[in-house]
Amino acid sequence: MTRQHVHPVVRFLVAARMPIILVVLVMAASLSSENFRTQANLINVVRQVSFEAIIAFGMTLVIVTGGIDLSVGSMVALTGVVAALVMRAMPDASPVLAIGVGFACGIAVGAGVGATSGMVIATFAIPPFIVTLAGMLMARGFAFIICGGIAVHELPEQVLSVGAGFVGGVIPVPVLVMLLVYAAVATVLSRTVFGRSVVAIGSNEEAAALAGIRVGRTKAMVYLLTGGLAGLAGVMHTGKLMSGDPNVGEMWELNVIAAVVVGGTSLFGGRGTVTGTLVGALIIGVLNNSLNLMGVQQFWQNVVLGAVILLASLADAGLRRLER
Repeated sequence: MTRQHVHPVVRFLVAARMPIILVVLVMAASLSSENFRTQANLINVVRQVSFEAIIAFGMTLVIVTGGIDLSVGSMVALTGVVAALVMRAMPDASPVLAIGVGFACGIAVGAGVGATSGMVIATFAIPPFIVTLAGMLMARGFAFIICGGIAVHELPEQVLSVGAGFVGGVIPVPVLVMLLVYAAVATVLSRTVFGRSVVAIGSNEEAAALAGIRVGRTKAMVYLLTGGLAGLAGVMHTGKLMSGDPNVGEMWELNVIAAVVVGGTSLFGGRGTVTGTLVGALIIGVLNNSLNLMGVQQFWQNVVLGAVILLASLADAGLRRLER
């Protein structure tokens, strides 16, 4: 069926499918549990979503190039521990200075790990899955090594306001940061030469190279950005927990990738939007929260999440055929 023969209603459903699914899911969660629609729970949902969504925005760029980054969850742990150790090592400095230096070090470590992965992938043409899998294992290992396997406490009290504070008493700080990152990455992907290069590489890497796009540098920058955003999420999460814990971030990479895929980004590269990723992250967050409130056991939650990812991929493939 060609695009001109598709009914306008069907085209609308194709374009608005993810927001519609999100609305339906929120309504179902509200009906299944009264606790879901309480203000405290809704704030908790958007705050938790914000940490993973920040990383997912960077992951969108990675997947649009046709790559993948499995190390982001481990980088959350590593960067959080680094930030906590730096802050604890500055007991005589002002809290603002200690927090600023700690956060800068954590984000820099994340960006450095991401840039290293990107350069290895671009230089040696090793599959991103292998390189970032190695990065995942090494980052988690170093997180435990540098803190001796013990969570780092004794941080400045002011750091709590970064991970659990509010702006104007209404908007959680992580949510505000998420919205700022969303605006920045969405602008980069849709309105800059770099963003068009990312899409071109994912669509046809050889053609992109022939067109003069510096494929290796673009890939390295994409992984650097994703690593930096993982570092940002990691240091903010340290503020939420008031500790640098090497155990945090486990399985985050799956939720992040799920948010990107559910949001409509193609795993084959060349297509994806940051707005879709934001909606996908909200869908995953609402789903996880509602299942927790209903007392669903964790292994069944994994089954449901896997089914949602598969169904979203099948639905996307089917609906995309209707657009042709």
